[in-house]
Amino acid sequence: MDHAVEAINLTKKFGDFTAVDGISFQVERGEIFAFLGPNGCGKTTTIRMLCGIIAPTSGTGRVAGYDIVTESDRVKEQLGYMSQRFSLYEELTVRENLEFYAGVYQVDGSERKRRIDRLIAMAGLEGRDRELAGNLSGGWKQRLALGCSIVHNPPILFLDEPTAGVDPVSRRRFWDMIYELSESGVTVFVTTHYMDEAEHAHRVSLMQAGRLIACESPETLRSAAEPGSLWEVECEPLVPALDLLPGVPGVREVAVYGSLLHVAVEPSAETPERLREALQSHGLRVRRIEAASPSLEDVFIFNIHRSATSSRGE
Repeated sequence: MDHAVEAINLTKKFGDFTAVDGISFQVERGEIFAFLGPNGCGKTTTIRMLCGIIAPTSGTGRVAGYDIVTESDRVKEQLGYMSQRFSLYEELTVRENLEFYAGVYQVDGSERKRRIDRLIAMAGLEGRDRELAGNLSGGWKQRLALGCSIVHNPPILFLDEPTAGVDPVSRRRFWDMIYELSESGVTVFVTTHYMDEAEHAHRVSLMQAGRLIACESPETLRSAAEPGSLWEVECEPLVPALDLLPGVPGVREVAVYGSLLHVAVEPSAETPERLREALQSHGLRVRRIEAASPSLEDVFIFNIHRSATSSRGE
């Protein structure tokens, strides 16, 4: 069986700038596949190439079995697309927006009302279907936008930063809808820079500076971190410690993790003692230093370091 989505050495250049640098991956049918990385790393450019919106400079890809370069019109027929920005008609009501997109996608008249009613219920918008879209909060607008993108029952759904700027409760509800779609067999390709959202995906690809630096399940990515390579430090004051620890031999990265510090290091049995000594020698109070289980954010830092080290030939 063909992959739902496949990228093959996909590259996009804008003049001398390489936005996407020869990436390859596959997405299986019914999978929730998260593209994770900071703003500007190439996530949106990749999704626009796969949707047939812009052409790659080199390489290619296939979506639902169709070539994104030579069969872009067929590709567009197979997918739903939701961009970062709310792109619906604010002067139309919730139901009118859904009716408009059902018409654009040529949903049969006898099926249209049933499908729209189902999407309104799925988005939790019952009783608000006569409300103007422009009056909805950010979270409600995103649910409506998702409904409009799937009104034609596409087998593949591309979501580009769908919950940017949305409150945590609305983000949770939005992901509940994504789960429902995946369970019904829809392939969901979602870009995000929220590390916690990527935990909900079946697989996560990590992007940095246009390159794919890892692609596995969240569990596999976390378990791949070397034992003893992450330490949780509780000390005070925090800011001087944040400035001090990167200079300690063996320390790769230091990041704030709530009221604590996560310190990524070269694995070493001497690490806790070395960190404690460095902090105390500068008059900082150390409450505890313990081995930590890596989050996806930690894994991302590990992989960036590994990628940078590899590129330098170390």
